[in-house]
Amino acid sequence: MLQQIRLATLKDYPRIMEIWESAVKATHDFLTEEDFIHFKQVIPKDYLPNLEVFLLIENGEPVGFSSAMEGNLEMLFIHNDYRGKGYGKKLFHFMKEKHGVTKVDVNEQNHQAIGFYEKLGFRRTGRSEKDGSGKNYPIIHMDL
Repeated sequence: MLQQIRLATLKDYPRIMEIWESAVKATHDFLTEEDFIHFKQVIPKDYLPNLEVFLLIENGEPVGFSSAMEGNLEMLFIHNDYRGKGYGKKLFHFMKEKHGVTKVDVNEQNHQAIGFYEKLGFRRTGRSEKDGSGKNYPIIHMDL
């Protein structure tokens, strides 16, 4: 099991979006089809170029990605085929150690993610009615 974590480049965007789509379809059943399409379009052009995105690679294949800014975990997605195998935890610990992550915002309807972060030591510290895009997906704010 050869694993590495490296900075993503523009040529990684198609695989990043495959990972994102697989993870979102498995965990974000509350997302409308319209919003799914919206995010699928804006993430590669508006989000990824403005973030340092790190890929978790297993035997040469990217299986997850993450990004953080100012101590806030902005994204952490694991391809559905690899979920539940410790990859998310490994990627989180890398982001915590290397990028000082102490906060995360999670969709309130994403109970799996809330449970994942609670197991890692996060606690709920607040709630917002809308997500960062102004859409009607309540967000739970969590801190270590």
